[in-house]
Amino acid sequence: MQRPPRFAVLAITLFLSSAVAFCQSSSEFDSVGVAVKVSTLGVGAEIATPVVRIVNFRAGFNVLGYSRDFSKDGVSYDGHLNFKTVEGHIDIFPFGGNFHISPGFLAYLDDPIKATVFVPAGQSFTLGGMVYYSDPAAPTTGTGKIDFNQAAPMLTIGWGNLVPRKHSKHFSFPVELGVAFQGSPTTTLNLSGNVCDSPGANCRSVAGDPNVQASIVGEQNKINNSVSFFQAYPIISAGVGYKF
Repeated sequence: MQRPPRFAVLAITLFLSSAVAFCQSSSEFDSVGVAVKVSTLGVGAEIATPVVRIVNFRAGFNVLGYSRDFSKDGVSYDGHLNFKTVEGHIDIFPFGGNFHISPGFLAYLDDPIKATVFVPAGQSFTLGGMVYYSDPAAPTTGTGKIDFNQAAPMLTIGWGNLVPRKHSKHFSFPVELGVAFQGSPTTTLNLSGNVCDSPGANCRSVAGDPNVQASIVGEQNKINNSVSFFQAYPIISAGVGYKF
């Protein structure tokens, strides 16, 4: 079952409300900057407003989709990368120029990686180091997903200010580099159908065999280890901004 993004929504609401309240107390800075961008999180948009002379609040969203079919250990996967994220930053300009340091957060609004699973009838496949055969009468099928922490801290550095302090300047070209610390990935495989020890021999339900279930856990751990580098997700972005 998909986890509802309650924590993400709460974090975003608190972050936005506190920033808006702070900004409303500073009538000197009533400009707003918007931007469109392309990044390792997909395509997105941002909005920023000044808090004090060397600090902005910035929030945005990103969308990235990609699909690919592949096979591994006899199992066919129909995989979908589906990044839907929101982010919030405090941009600190320590030298008063365009360079900024930006602590913030990233929140996922959906399961980022999903797949449907299918093993053709009678075909052998490996699951957690064990070899099985997909039952011709009830082939092995299922779904899988990889999740990260729903909300993750971010730290980036960048060049460009969406809200230039110079009144006559409106356009900006922000570039940003950093990382989101989204935690170790968690893989979930939900398989159904039957498996056999050899084609058509000793076939039984995936759900009812504890040894098969142990093999599924082993396969989940194997996948987690193979994608463990994703716990620190690189952020690279470039965009075009305009101040109103």
